Amino acid sequence: MIRELVLLFAVVINIRNSADAFKFMSNWQPPKILTDEQRFEIAKTEERFGDKKLVVITGCSSGLGRQTVKNLLATNKYHVVGAVRDVDKMEAVAELDGFNIDNFHIMECELNSFDSVHKFCDELMEYKLAKPIDRLICNAGVYQPSLPYAKWSVDGHEQTMQINFLSHFLMISRLIEDMTTAPDPRVVMVGSVTGNDNTVGGGGVYPIADLKNLDGFKAGFQNPIAMADGYGFIGAKAYKDSKLCLMMTSNFLHSKYHRNTGISFSSIYPGCIAETPLFREKRAWFRKYFPVFMKYITGGYVGVEEAGQRLFQVAHDPRCAKSGVYWSWNGGPREGRGAAALEKGGQISGGGGAGGGWDSIYENDQSDKVNNLELSVDLFKTATEITGAEWPQAKTFTSPCPTLKVIGAVSKNMIAREELKRMAERPGFNEDGTPIKLTKSKKAALIADKVIVRGVLGNTVGRVGRVAGRLLLGKIPETAKSGSFQEEKLLEEKVSETAQTIEIENNVVEEPRTIDAVSENDKADLEGEIFDQVFANGKSAPSDEDKSSEREWKVETAEKQLSTV
Repeated sequence: MIRELVLLFAVVINIRNSADAFKFMSNWQPPKILTDEQRFEIAKTEERFGDKKLVVITGCSSGLGRQTVKNLLATNKYHVVGAVRDVDKMEAVAELDGFNIDNFHIMECELNSFDSVHKFCDELMEYKLAKPIDRLICNAGVYQPSLPYAKWSVDGHEQTMQINFLSHFLMISRLIEDMTTAPDPRVVMVGSVTGNDNTVGGGGVYPIADLKNLDGFKAGFQNPIAMADGYGFIGAKAYKDSKLCLMMTSNFLHSKYHRNTGISFSSIYPGCIAETPLFREKRAWFRKYFPVFMKYITGGYVGVEEAGQRLFQVAHDPRCAKSGVYWSWNGGPREGRGAAALEKGGQISGGGGAGGGWDSIYENDQSDKVNNLELSVDLFKTATEITGAEWPQAKTFTSPCPTLKVIGAVSKNMIAREELKRMAERPGFNEDGTPIKLTKSKKAALIADKVIVRGVLGNTVGRVGRVAGRLLLGKIPETAKSGSFQEEKLLEEKVSETAQTIEIENNVVEEPRTIDAVSENDKADLEGEIFDQVFANGKSAPSDEDKSSEREWKVETAEKQLSTV
């Protein structure tokens, strides 16, 4: 029996690569003894949600979000939490559309306020009990193209950017850690063709989405700074920039978190929904004729019902569990022209992602701006500062192998000591070329290492280790020592060269600086303090004339005690 188990374990190890050899053990947990309170919470969670997945969607009282909720509830496989600004309106819509209230819960969330986002997340955590969040759909958005000036949020940021991007950014940071415990977690962000300038709709119509160097974000993005790039406000560009930010963030979070959390991050363009409340702030003539233009001229029209099915598909379809994807739907821009278009009321396959059914979904290409990795890093950093978001640390999977844990615990302190000595012997340099000074805590650690480790242990256990090391490892081959094309310079020379450079640049005479990781005064003080604590049992250090002999006696005694042990 034992032999069979050993063989089975060997097979399991061989079919996996070395990095993932123990990964199947990562979720193993010791048996838990649940308290009565925990049992009650689990029972209440099962009663509220059953086996349904928990979906959180923003902006679902109208348009795309409303149709998406319809499709989610129709499957009877989801419990949906609708995060909306107007609770009364959402209640009326739910009653009008016949939503199953047992599976639909309304919560207030004003995306114009970061405090409201925090409050929503707190209340959501309380409402969901022990149930993890399976889907987060960032759908809510505003479009204010006609305004000649910016409108500001409660927090003093331009409204379009805060509602469409910054508040969703903050919400994701609050909920992402909880989602890691779900079996198939997904974060879906509604992008736009207008944020992708490798298309006609995104690159051929002014203004173009362009964050430039994010100077507006880097300056704090507070009133009166209304644009991410720091320049003048254009309502249509603010919308396009916000969609560009969402798609860049989706890609960045995929790179940062997908591998170690299992969360799928994706963005979509559901098509041009020409008849939607998104255009409520456009002029009346535009709202009347734009759908006609999209239906019969460009062929890019998509009905809100079809768009809702598309967003639902990305949340539901097993194929859409893939992370780091920008989802779109096929359809030729000139397919079905003429009589067919009239018979179908303009509902034809068309440009900009219009048309195409469930199986026409595909992974679309994104523009160079969306894929700009360096700018994505800056976007993540600046948006984190603006929103005050706190992101969980991205941890790579660590093997639960017991041997690795034991070796790691034993070697941790030794590695820290050796690294500290390396830093003292060859410190790094500041931007002006001067050596980086060690902090007091690091200086104290160096002295402790000198007195205790190298002073006491180094003359006892360390001697045996060094002899054994020489016998086992042997000498370093001469070929390994040779081959350098330059002689190594002394640190004093490097600092002297730097000082001369600074003198030439600033026309100021500057004395060459030398490196002393620990000054003599610090050494004396620290050695005295450590001696008192380690060898004198807290008593004062001996006087200067007796210090040397007293310390030698104490160290000698400690060595004898260690050798006896």
